[in-house]
Amino acid sequence: MKSDLFSSEHTAQQATAPGMTLQNAKSIKYAVNGEMHARQGSMIAFRGDLRFERKGQGIGGMLKRAVTGEGLALMAVTGHGAAWFAHEAANCFIVEMEQGDVLTVNGRNVLCFDASLSYEIKTVKGAGMTGGGLFNSVFSGYGKLGLICDGNPIVIPVTAQQPVYVDTDAVVGWSAQLSTSLHRSQSVGSMVRGGSGEAVQLMLQGEGFVIVRPSELKPEKSSS
Repeated sequence: MKSDLFSSEHTAQQATAPGMTLQNAKSIKYAVNGEMHARQGSMIAFRGDLRFERKGQGIGGMLKRAVTGEGLALMAVTGHGAAWFAHEAANCFIVEMEQGDVLTVNGRNVLCFDASLSYEIKTVKGAGMTGGGLFNSVFSGYGKLGLICDGNPIVIPVTAQQPVYVDTDAVVGWSAQLSTSLHRSQSVGSMVRGGSGEAVQLMLQGEGFVIVRPSELKPEKSSS
């Protein structure tokens, strides 16, 4: 049987080392040797001896059930084998974090991550209950973090002289040392949203960067 479908570009290869790699622009492959964490429902295929377990809020090293404003829940994947993860054909990116790095990410953009990374669910400071992000996942430590984004993300530098204002539905994440607050702009609401209501953006100040996606929030599909 012959087809471009069977080219090396589309064929999964044996992993040469544990951990995550990009399978392609829309999926991440993870060679599991122990434990890793992933978004519930994001596993699209696996091989080997792997177990997928949803954990409740716990203590003593149990995986927290990380529920954000978007309802994201995590699962533990343990054993030995390979698993592939994706979510609604969104673009996938791998962030390699080192000791001292801290990244805050909107929960809806988390796909999978190494168990060596620490994470906390925190309220976005200054955003109140109308900030769109509401709760973000703050990652730190050493390891890899797999992110998803609708379309190609835009990384915008933030400086003390030039704060950045982002649509709360479009923000993916930002460097955790930035300060956040709400910014209200009626003129932006009138021009961009086509209405007379007051628009609200998240203002980021300090030295760092913010990641945004070129689309606004789409409703999550309900799982059956």
